[in-house]
Amino acid sequence: MNEKLAQLRAQLQAHAPLVIAYSGGVDSAYLLAEAHKTLGSQVLGVIADSASLPRQALADALALADKIGARVEVVKTSELDNPDYASNPPNRCYFCKAELFINLDSLARDRGFRAIAYGENADDMKQERPGRKAATEFSIIAPLRDAGLTKAEIRELSRDLDLPTADAPAQPCLSSRIPWGTPVTVGALEMIERGEASVRALGFRIFRVRHIVKEAGPAVAKVQIAPEEMSRLPEVERDLTNGLLAVGYAGVEIDPAGYRSPA
Repeated sequence: MNEKLAQLRAQLQAHAPLVIAYSGGVDSAYLLAEAHKTLGSQVLGVIADSASLPRQALADALALADKIGARVEVVKTSELDNPDYASNPPNRCYFCKAELFINLDSLARDRGFRAIAYGENADDMKQERPGRKAATEFSIIAPLRDAGLTKAEIRELSRDLDLPTADAPAQPCLSSRIPWGTPVTVGALEMIERGEASVRALGFRIFRVRHIVKEAGPAVAKVQIAPEEMSRLPEVERDLTNGLLAVGYAGVEIDPAGYRSPA
């Protein structure tokens, strides 16, 4: 671990001053914290804000950056205006990351930053990730990955830095709740956000509300809850269903298999 940390810090120093694509998730939060510790004022975190980012996630990310003490700015991104993204193909994430990196590249050039980094880790290389193609095209560096740091190691190092993200569940963007081929719209994203807030208010921690549209009919919510939390479902299922109907879903389905993280 010490060798990996030394390699990470050397990379950060070699690319300063540095912009970091920051989301407030486990990886980017640790990367921002370590970069701030290593580079101080020579690092800037940038959050991409669009309808696919829950308002609470944005507020939490800003609060965490304040706790870290790092400079962070918010930039508006417009990936939903791109038909290639909104049509929701399997490589949707490519168009999202390309939009983000266009914005960060412009910011970095205008303000004299040497490089842009994002939070891909060593475990991510086991999966096909369309966003990686965009990162390569824009010469975005991945210091955590290049230092060989795994997700488990990043969580451990985050605990050492007292980051609340150390044990946080994965929280991909709201668009990931919409099956490929179903268009991504602002209205759908708002329903998902409100729906997941209602489920979270019942005390569930790891879950997804899938936005299912069948044969151009009204949207139905398919709820997937982590197996270890399923035992609580019977006592709150009526409230869960009523909460999702209240945000506009025409029906609610509970997935008996529950939710399992793909990572």
